[in-house]
Amino acid sequence: MTFSELLEKVRGLKDKIDTTGTDFLAVQVNIKGDNGGVFYIEVKNGKVNVEPYEYIDRSCALTMTNDNFNKLIDGKLDPVASFTVGKLKVDGDLGKALEFSKIIKR
Repeated sequence: MTFSELLEKVRGLKDKIDTTGTDFLAVQVNIKGDNGGVFYIEVKNGKVNVEPYEYIDRSCALTMTNDNFNKLIDGKLDPVASFTVGKLKVDGDLGKALEFSKIIKR
């Protein structure tokens, strides 16, 4: 899957994300390797925005391959397990990364 296709897939999922209990969350996603790129997912005022830019004041940043991020959003890769084995790198607030993993699972 190309980076553009991944970005469109995430944008298509934004209406399915349950933001209940989340006031604000800004997660930058760094896709490394082939078909890599950067985008962010922001939850603010109950709305989800997905844009292909870096987010300077982010809550955290996730770094992983395109394939692993696809598995993560499809529910085929556990975020905690992937962090433990090094498939997912988190920079910033680990609590916010866990909050992000919970809202994409709902």
